[in-house]
Amino acid sequence: MSESTSQEEPRPAQKNEKEGKERHQDSTEMKESIESSQNVADVSVTEASNNVGEEATDEIKPQELTPEEQPTTSVDSIKDPHTRASGNVAIRKPAKVILGLDESEQTSQLEQPWKKNLFERVEARAQAMQQKIIDKDNLKKELEKKAEKILPKDNLAKEWFNTESLTLNTRVYLLDKLLPTLVPAVEQMLTQMEKKKLQTEADIPTKFDPINHLGEYLMRNNPHYIKDQGMSGYQRVMRDVTEDLKIHVPDTVCNRVSKMKEKVKQKREQRESISKVKVKVANMRKQALQEQFNEWILDPKGMIPLVVVQNVLHEFFQKPEVQLDSYCQQLDITGSMEPGLNKMEFTEYISSHIADFKSETFEELLKHLCHCADEFREVIKADMRRHMFAELFLYCDRGKVGILDRQRTLALLEMFYDQSPQMLRSLLRNPRQWPFVEFEEIVLPEFWGDMDNQKHIYEDFDKVLLEMSTLLSEKNDNKNQSKLLENSEEQHKRNEQRKSTPSLNNTAEQQKATTAEQELHRESATEEGAYTESTPDRRSIREFVPEREPNKGSTAGQEPGRLSASEQGSHRGSTGEQGPRKVSVAEPASRRESTIEPGSRRVSAAESGSRRGSAIEPGARRASAAEPGSHRESITEEQHKESEQRPRRQTTPEEQQDIDSTSQSREESNIKESTKSRAAIPSVYTEIPSQEKSSSEQAYEEEPLVRSELQGEVPTSSKKDHISGATKKEAQKDKSCEPKSQKIEGKSWSGEFLTCNWRMKYVKFEDEEQANLIYGNSRFTDLHSIIRSIQSYKEVKGRSAFSGASFNLLQFVQLLETFVGEDTSLSVSETLAAFFKRGYVERKEEKMSALEQVKQNAFRVRRGLLLEALFQKWDSDSSGFLDVKEVDELLYTYKQGMEKESMKKAKLHIQFPKPHPGHEVRLSSKQFQKYIELVVSELRGNEDQVLESVVEFLMNTLERSHIESLRNCARRKWLHQIQHAAETSGVSLEPVYTETFKALTQDAEAHGNKKISAHISLLEENVLLPHRGNVALRNVACTLDDAPFVLNKVLYRDMKGISFTVVDEGKPVHVPQVQYHGNIFFWNHSRSKEDYNGSFLALPLQDAYMRIFGVLAVDTLRDPHEINIFLPHEIRFYQGVANVFSAAYHYIHSREHILHIVITGIGWLYSITSGIISITTLFVEPSPNQDSDYVLRSMMVTRQLGLTEIHTNPPTISRKSCIFRDFLFKCTDSSQVVLASVCGETHIVVPLRERTGEALGVLDFNIGRTRMLLYQEYKDLQKMMKVIQAACYETLDELSGERKRKCVLEIEDVGEVQRAGIIFFRIMLQELQECLQLLDSMSFVSLLLYDHSTIVQTESLPDSKTRELVANINLVQDILKGVILFFHPELEFSSDFQNWDKCKLYVNKYLVKNICAFDPTASDLEINLQLIDECIRDHSRAEVWSFGDIVIELLYHWVHVCLALIDLNKKRTSAITPPLPSKTDNYVCAKMPGAALPGKC
Repeated sequence: MSESTSQEEPRPAQKNEKEGKERHQDSTEMKESIESSQNVADVSVTEASNNVGEEATDEIKPQELTPEEQPTTSVDSIKDPHTRASGNVAIRKPAKVILGLDESEQTSQLEQPWKKNLFERVEARAQAMQQKIIDKDNLKKELEKKAEKILPKDNLAKEWFNTESLTLNTRVYLLDKLLPTLVPAVEQMLTQMEKKKLQTEADIPTKFDPINHLGEYLMRNNPHYIKDQGMSGYQRVMRDVTEDLKIHVPDTVCNRVSKMKEKVKQKREQRESISKVKVKVANMRKQALQEQFNEWILDPKGMIPLVVVQNVLHEFFQKPEVQLDSYCQQLDITGSMEPGLNKMEFTEYISSHIADFKSETFEELLKHLCHCADEFREVIKADMRRHMFAELFLYCDRGKVGILDRQRTLALLEMFYDQSPQMLRSLLRNPRQWPFVEFEEIVLPEFWGDMDNQKHIYEDFDKVLLEMSTLLSEKNDNKNQSKLLENSEEQHKRNEQRKSTPSLNNTAEQQKATTAEQELHRESATEEGAYTESTPDRRSIREFVPEREPNKGSTAGQEPGRLSASEQGSHRGSTGEQGPRKVSVAEPASRRESTIEPGSRRVSAAESGSRRGSAIEPGARRASAAEPGSHRESITEEQHKESEQRPRRQTTPEEQQDIDSTSQSREESNIKESTKSRAAIPSVYTEIPSQEKSSSEQAYEEEPLVRSELQGEVPTSSKKDHISGATKKEAQKDKSCEPKSQKIEGKSWSGEFLTCNWRMKYVKFEDEEQANLIYGNSRFTDLHSIIRSIQSYKEVKGRSAFSGASFNLLQFVQLLETFVGEDTSLSVSETLAAFFKRGYVERKEEKMSALEQVKQNAFRVRRGLLLEALFQKWDSDSSGFLDVKEVDELLYTYKQGMEKESMKKAKLHIQFPKPHPGHEVRLSSKQFQKYIELVVSELRGNEDQVLESVVEFLMNTLERSHIESLRNCARRKWLHQIQHAAETSGVSLEPVYTETFKALTQDAEAHGNKKISAHISLLEENVLLPHRGNVALRNVACTLDDAPFVLNKVLYRDMKGISFTVVDEGKPVHVPQVQYHGNIFFWNHSRSKEDYNGSFLALPLQDAYMRIFGVLAVDTLRDPHEINIFLPHEIRFYQGVANVFSAAYHYIHSREHILHIVITGIGWLYSITSGIISITTLFVEPSPNQDSDYVLRSMMVTRQLGLTEIHTNPPTISRKSCIFRDFLFKCTDSSQVVLASVCGETHIVVPLRERTGEALGVLDFNIGRTRMLLYQEYKDLQKMMKVIQAACYETLDELSGERKRKCVLEIEDVGEVQRAGIIFFRIMLQELQECLQLLDSMSFVSLLLYDHSTIVQTESLPDSKTRELVANINLVQDILKGVILFFHPELEFSSDFQNWDKCKLYVNKYLVKNICAFDPTASDLEINLQLIDECIRDHSRAEVWSFGDIVIELLYHWVHVCLALIDLNKKRTSAITPPLPSKTDNYVCAKMPGAALPGKC
């Protein structure tokens, strides 16, 4: 033991003696309290144990402090090598530097031996003391029990118990202090008096004095000096009474303890009751969940995939009405379908996440579970369909090239569509329309001027909606009349009965009549509220589109204002069928109300026209705790009778003949004519059973056969329709009590679910295959590690690039799924697959061409990997460029210079970038690859072999040390993190700034041993102080230490500094010693001149056109070393950092511009449409989990009012959490439009494509509970998307340098940000001008003669038609007047303006030329906007569309676009700036110009 430790030992010993005395006193007081009160014995023991614990803690403190207070280390501790090493590490260096150890772990190891021994001794001592106290208490209790047996209790002492408040304190004091001794004394005195017979013989003199005897007894039995004296039975009862009275004395310890015990008891009982209720509720909830488990479709093992249950909970927690977003963080959604849950596991898993739910929340969860159970059936059905189409692709891809011809695929779809019956065609989507046909494949006049409603994706959709609204209105009127008749007849009967009934029963009869009348009035009011009057307006038509609740089915009489299923004629039947389902043309997009059960009754096509769907039987719910919404749908007897009593719509033979002839002629014309023909469809239902035949004949030979099969398999009636109503009702009741079928249309689920691992099974990545081939080639061993790093940096994979010539597997499957839709049965998909197998035949030349295309694609990918890896090896400093001279010198040595002349020829075919100020031509990675490819093309031999030979030669010639390779690898990683920050920033530059400075500082510490400071300054126009220069440099970001001195400071041209020299010359400037340079501006003026020791480096930030937009500055003023000059390899790396930062900067700004374009387009669309509920804009980003998948970031949401919410921290959506909403990822994967219905709402998801064809984002259009938009709105949506896509292409090309910026309008010269706000309207203006140029003069002549031709017709037409013709005349004249005013503003003051015959003279051959050359943003433009607005204000979009003239359509859009551009030109500073939020905002609401244009209907 060391000397310092022995000197400290007596101090704790002395303290222990003092503490022992204190402890003895405490134990004595504790014993007294135990003797005085046994009711609080357990509390006393607890206090004693607490005292022991405090004493033990007091003992620990000096012993813990002793080693730390010692100034020296003992000799024995120095001899221990382990302790010495631990001590050295803890004292000299941080633990994280040496072997990555933690400092807390070393400290714990250092203190562990003596602490452990100390705690063991203290713990043993405390336990011994506690046990001693417990033993004394037990001994005392045993003695008391023995005394009770000897001396029984005397209950006479209970008379002392009195809780009167006036004498309570005195009584307690006497009983506690005096009477326990006085009563025995008096008793003893009386006993002595009896012995001496002093009471009987009062006259006998005696020496006995009772008072003296009493005093002597009290003195001898003083409780302070005599302990453990025996107590009589009377004293023991008195002691108990005293303790009971002490409880009632206020503000005493016993009183407070008793109250605490009472509260503890109450709380314990309350907890027990609550726990019992919780257990009961938990058991009931588990029982409800177990019953709900039967609603799900299970895999062959009887399980539900865990990821499905997690998705259900995740969607429920994200509902805004429940406000459970915090619960989403507890869900760790798995990405595999393998783990499953049986019934018990399902119950326990959900119960573990909902333990603290309220009853209302749990009921909502049950409803959500029931809804998701039905949704999951639809998801499984869709997955089975996709699997079927994937197998079809593999069957048709006989050459195994991985692609199918797009035009042949579309031709087969058109052929199948034409041969399908009209009933099936009402469910399929027209393959001759968008989205099957791309925008570029539609001629401009047809795209902008086609207003034929029959060319909708659902044929005759608008017509069916109008007929349906009329039918509903007629039914409403008929029902109201019938109710009134019934009321009058019943009232007449009651009056007669009242006359014939005796007077004694009058009162009862009147009450019954009143009740019946109230019920009838209530029913009539309910049915009247369920309908809306029909008007020709487009809004009223939309209101008649059937709607339904998000949960499956609807209860009879659920809501008075909602249409019943039998009255709407658009909902599905109550039970799903083994075959197809019957769906109306006008039914909403969420047709997932049916429960698919085999053997259920089918409704014939004849009856479906009058009884479309059914309602729900009130008593047909499942006997479970699933609440409303978890029941199944069944047919009510009352509504079944109503449907039978309701007059059915009969078709006359003449009408049927006309329909048949019309449909037959249209079908023949569809086969013979081009893709523009359409067929009219009556509102009927269809079903197609499974029909598959194997045949190898050609498609044209099988056309009649397929046509006959499709037409012959649609039954016109069913035997089950003749079953009586009672039998149907009993059958439905029996089925409602049974569990749901585990089959989907008669097919069992195999348990395979490809939604999560679809790409893993079917999708192959060409770059990974080529990389694996390179890994197996020993010729490129030096490039293997570089290629692996390149592959690891490609984080967004799996997106298919759209091609107008071919489909890959994902695109083919998505196309067929879009074609068949969600309403058709699997048998229709099987028939389509069989049709494709017979019809898809490729010629030999096509197969060879496809194989050649695949081979070229593989070679292109392989070539790109090899050349990129070679470039990175060559660019060892990660500067991002190579010198052309250095490349040529090495290339010319290939084959000892024999190919030098051929290589020089390649230079004639390439356009090198402009030389830098030092006359140095630099090649970027893409330019280097293009140069090598041209060189290889000039060499003789096979191109693949020559390329590999050249790459191998250059790889072996380049000599790089191991240190350079490691440094290059680390720097590549840091540069990748900058780009990754830009891609995952959610359109924010702050993460990019952070990663840029992090890369600079890490490289300086690791490869330069320096401490640096850095800042980034961007050029901006000097508006406030133009006399100090046209432009200024503003410091937008800097390292943390320099923030108070540098951030947001501005550098002007008249100030010191070399930054503007870098801007002017475009090359880096390095100042080795700033203290000797006279033109350096120091931002930190508090630093003395003696501290100005360091180097300064300024690098230009250049865009794709080599224009300077900022400066990156790095200095070493904070470095303590005297020599801190930047080395050449550091300068080259900093140049690479500047290049990567520039790319990341422009990447973010490209996304900002795209958001700005989308906001402008959405504002235009909302100004002319009203059927869109919301529009969500999402961008594709790399996944943070490094699983090579991607996520979607929701950037902004536009609601119905046209206000766009742009979030600061937009939420991300992963694939594994979107099993029920995977349509977003389907669109991104295939880069195709997806139509889907989820939770009763229809979604149109449109991709935003890059130039490569891959999707960079998606636009999700939510159109609510309608099946589809009206054709006018559908066409306007197409126009918006075409213009937005063209604007995105132009923006991306300009920012990447592939396309030079071209300004068409005068306003485009103001800047990039302002230009992004008007590019949408400019492109639309160009398209409208081009369309007008393609029109002939007769189109305008017909408009000028329209008023004369209509005047003749109005004489023989009714008033309604006459008013319509007059409105059309006003429309033509007002729009043409508005156009004329743009070019002839002088007409405002002329009388010719009011005379149409004189105004139409201005519509001449020069009008179109003036329109095409007109610039609405010109500075010299002078027009009367108010007068133009008055001309077109009263004409809505629906009025223009219903007129149906292409010239009026184009001029209407042209006028509105010109007005929007003029408005933007007036508000350049406010309206054009993109409304992106700052970090202090949660979101920003934006409404761009165009959203409030006149003419909104």
